[in-house]
Amino acid sequence: MRKSKPKKRYILPDPKFQDTLVTKFVNYLMVDGKKSLSYTIFYGAVDLVSEKTGENGLEVWKKALSNVMPAVEVKSRRVGGATFQVPMEVRPERKTSLGIKWMITFARKRGEKTMKERLAGEIIAASKGEGAAVKKKDDTHRMAEANKAFSHFRF
Repeated sequence: MRKSKPKKRYILPDPKFQDTLVTKFVNYLMVDGKKSLSYTIFYGAVDLVSEKTGENGLEVWKKALSNVMPAVEVKSRRVGGATFQVPMEVRPERKTSLGIKWMITFARKRGEKTMKERLAGEIIAASKGEGAAVKKKDDTHRMAEANKAFSHFRF
């Protein structure tokens, strides 16, 4: 066990929208420490979303992110030699980080040419309640529902 919990790190809001959630998303999007490039990709994707949908791109992105965030997940728990998949509620911080990770992962796997287009496509799909990231959330929820019988093993 650790002696003390590490201090919570607070992140600064992004330069364009003054939103810390955007900075968090950009930090997950970043590869090899190239933050300015990931900001360019994110802002470009948000602009593409607002062009395609005709709505505020940032609002569509927030809606998409809330559609991707899971409420429950399963965790493995060993009881008497058997391993059970126990459904657990997801903490708010983990909820956002899982949603961000899933959205970026499935945007990277899409078929469009540039990352801007891929991310914009995933944002639009997720805001409508479709797309690979939303499917991942639904699968997680379905798994938790299927293993509801083991919820009394919660710790």
